Amino acid sequence: MVKPWQDTTLPAHVRAADLLARMTAEEKAAQLSSVWLGAETDSPEVAPGQHEYAVDSAVLDSLLPHGLGHLTRPFGTVPVEPAEGAARLAALQQRIRAGNRFGLPALAHEECLTGFTAWQATVFPTPLAWGATFDPALITEMAQSIGASMRAVGIHQGLAPVLDVVRDPRWGRTEESIGEDPYLVGTIGTAYVRGLEAAGIVATLKHFAAYSASRAARNHAPVSMGPRELADVILPPFEMALRDGGARSVMPAYNDIDGLPAHAHTELLTGLLREQWKFNGTVVSDYFGVSFLESNHRIADSAESAAFLTLAAGVDVELPSVRCFESAARLPEELLDRAALRVLEQKCELGLLDPDWEPVGGEVPIDLNPPQMQELARQVAQESVVLLANDSGVLPLADGLRIAVVGELADEEAAMLGCYTFPRHVGVHHPELCAGIEVPTFLQALRAEFPAAEFVADPAQADVCLAVVGDRSGLFGRGSSGEGCDAEDLELPYGQGALLDVTFGHEVPTVIVVLSGRPYALGRWADRAAAVVQAFFPGQEGGAAVAGVLGGRVEPSGRLPVGVPRSRGGSPAPYLAPPLGERNGASTVDPTALYPFGHGLSYTTFSWDTPRCENPELTTDGETTVKLKVRNTGDRPGTEVVQLYLHDPLGTVARPEVRLVGYARVPLDAGASAEVHATFPADLAAYTGADGRRVVEPGALELRISASSTHVHHTVPLSMTGPVREVGHERRMRCEIRVK
Repeated sequence: MVKPWQDTTLPAHVRAADLLARMTAEEKAAQLSSVWLGAETDSPEVAPGQHEYAVDSAVLDSLLPHGLGHLTRPFGTVPVEPAEGAARLAALQQRIRAGNRFGLPALAHEECLTGFTAWQATVFPTPLAWGATFDPALITEMAQSIGASMRAVGIHQGLAPVLDVVRDPRWGRTEESIGEDPYLVGTIGTAYVRGLEAAGIVATLKHFAAYSASRAARNHAPVSMGPRELADVILPPFEMALRDGGARSVMPAYNDIDGLPAHAHTELLTGLLREQWKFNGTVVSDYFGVSFLESNHRIADSAESAAFLTLAAGVDVELPSVRCFESAARLPEELLDRAALRVLEQKCELGLLDPDWEPVGGEVPIDLNPPQMQELARQVAQESVVLLANDSGVLPLADGLRIAVVGELADEEAAMLGCYTFPRHVGVHHPELCAGIEVPTFLQALRAEFPAAEFVADPAQADVCLAVVGDRSGLFGRGSSGEGCDAEDLELPYGQGALLDVTFGHEVPTVIVVLSGRPYALGRWADRAAAVVQAFFPGQEGGAAVAGVLGGRVEPSGRLPVGVPRSRGGSPAPYLAPPLGERNGASTVDPTALYPFGHGLSYTTFSWDTPRCENPELTTDGETTVKLKVRNTGDRPGTEVVQLYLHDPLGTVARPEVRLVGYARVPLDAGASAEVHATFPADLAAYTGADGRRVVEPGALELRISASSTHVHHTVPLSMTGPVREVGHERRMRCEIRVK
């Protein structure tokens, strides 16, 4: 007889509740647990100060009678052939099912920040490059392809995207973030979530919240932040990705906010996330985040105490392996039931409670790097390359030149790959194996792009010199960018500044090519450079993308998701800062960005007609539409990125001079034009006041139609009328823009 929890015609919450009622306390607690098979307990790869976490086969057997909630990184722990890994995972799932009386499988999760973090899987550009594309549709397509590859081998949940808004690029995990603007992070992050969820993979938003705003940009450091900055800068991307993207999981951050660790922050995880935002998915701990309440934050005196604080706050699952939650069966029943019900309901949504569920995996060959994914990686890489300067007109380069290439990173795979790519995350520990995919270096790609060129070692003998600088990604000090690789300042690492000083001593046009995980201070050399090109860890197809931009085969269309600083200590740049954050005569420090947020050049030229505003007077609950014609006035195709910024000249609290509220890519052939229609809702003028309420106020506003946060083409004055209006979670959070 089919029991209610097995009845696929019933709603998921009904089925999950029926199953929960049949479980013992130990079986409920097991659903909140995870195991990590094959991990090395002495590995420094995960987090400093971690506790024992590896589980061997014998320990697993002792856990199985009660069931198991999660399996941690079955593909992302050691290199495994895709088909073999799928078969192993399927056999493990059968073992887990056979071990518990309900026949329940585990939910398998993996990293997928730059693609499926598995051997032989496509490596896409890092999230900072996603932001540089200003192309949500492309990011959705990319994420859907990543999700499909994960689903094909039996994975259910992906630990991405990272929605931390960059506040200080010295932070090592800047490369994992999408940018420094909450609207860009929210729209691009939501696009990624939609793609992953469309493929049937549970998207996990991280790191909730304020992880990127730590003191001095140090990883795992405290956060000193007021509630207004949290509400208006840090939280909107998460809110958008949950509400509009449909993300089904959230991961708390390692940091504390004003002394309250996120993993024990009841107001954040329950009051805001559950009660105000109505989130009904699962909250999974960051790796060792529960244990850190005891060992790092020191607000718990035992593993059981840490488990209680975490469950009470709203965390449902302990990752990567069970430690603190071993005591969960002894904790208050209402807390145990609340978390277990959420996990079971999600398993039900994924089909894991269905009586006919079977794990995928067999002998069929599996290609995790098929041509269509390589093509997507190529498109994302190409759209993400940013042409920062080209005043001399030296770019694009002609074939047949004598080209000098200097800089060690020019011929290293590491310059293409972020720290959460498999080759840099896991592959570095297996030097006996190949990378599993082809990752041409920049120099290799350059030789292919310019077959008639002569590559010379001495810049003095060259027609043009390419000075390649940037980062090697790594974890916890084994790179200049990546998790735990924070920087004291924004000077180029590895003495590369000295390399540029020497290079510019030659009387030859020099192009600076930056391949990095964060922006670096380029003010010492920018005026002497013939051109400057920036790429943020552009992935396996990144070398060809950058070389293609240099030669003109690829039209540059990327825009900066973070400002590039002028000096190494002038960080952070002033975008989103209130007036006192900008340059002024009261300080000798100039924080003005060398290249501002949203900046990027093209090889063609564009004209922007005077915009037309349908309704310059709108109410505090209304909207208006602005129309603008953009024309390609050059002799080659190109893509302009129209950016819409809001300026509010007067508020009740100090606020940014401008903030992004809309954007659109406008691809145009030579001589062609298109009309951009932007519908601006009054809700986007909302901000959080001194009393903690988010309100839309009557008064004067200004829309700035711009090519960057500082390059304004046109201003559109608006007048808002009506009463002060408080808005909440249901407010409109985006400007709808169409290109006709």
